[in-house]
Amino acid sequence: MHVVALMSQKGGAGKSTLAVHLATEATSRGKKTLLLDLDPQGNLTGWAERRGDAAPDVEAIHASNMSSTLKDARSEGYDLVLIDTAPNADRTTMQVAQAADLVISPCQPAQFDLDALTATLDLCIALKRPVVVVINAAPPRENSSVVADAIAVVKEAGVEVSPAVISFRVAFRHCLASGSTAAEFEPGGKASQEVAKLYDDMSTRLHANMSAGSHS
Repeated sequence: MHVVALMSQKGGAGKSTLAVHLATEATSRGKKTLLLDLDPQGNLTGWAERRGDAAPDVEAIHASNMSSTLKDARSEGYDLVLIDTAPNADRTTMQVAQAADLVISPCQPAQFDLDALTATLDLCIALKRPVVVVINAAPPRENSSVVADAIAVVKEAGVEVSPAVISFRVAFRHCLASGSTAAEFEPGGKASQEVAKLYDDMSTRLHANMSAGSHS
């Protein structure tokens, strides 16, 4: 079972949106997936209520129950657990990072967002947790200098950036209101393609980390 945490110290970075899309992409590829909502705002829980019984499974938990929840998930045969965290750097964030096989930190290509990245990246580096930054809500046009500049800033900090850039697209906004995803709202659309690319990148990193761990 793989555990992936979505972490950012800045509200509005897009953690919850990426969490539901990655989890739903995983289920579409045959992975038994659990989404854990640690954010008191409860974005995932609200989305799940609108979605009804369709996969993935979503559960709101308190950080104090995380270890037992992950243990239960492993015994129940889940392939993947995605954890959506609250936007603050506290003991909970540290617990989640320690439990994660990979931390995904979404970041919009704007200065305040890049400034806020430091706390997450420093934490992951201190705990020796694999972390990748995903440029999110980027201008939809190709080869945007804003995106290139943001990627350069992150790489300068010595942290990897996902080749999958998630653009600011209408499909992401509309789908959440109905408890669906971009791929369900607009099958084959650009938003759906970007999510699939990010999922592929996430899977590659998880398997690479697992292989490295088995040889260490």
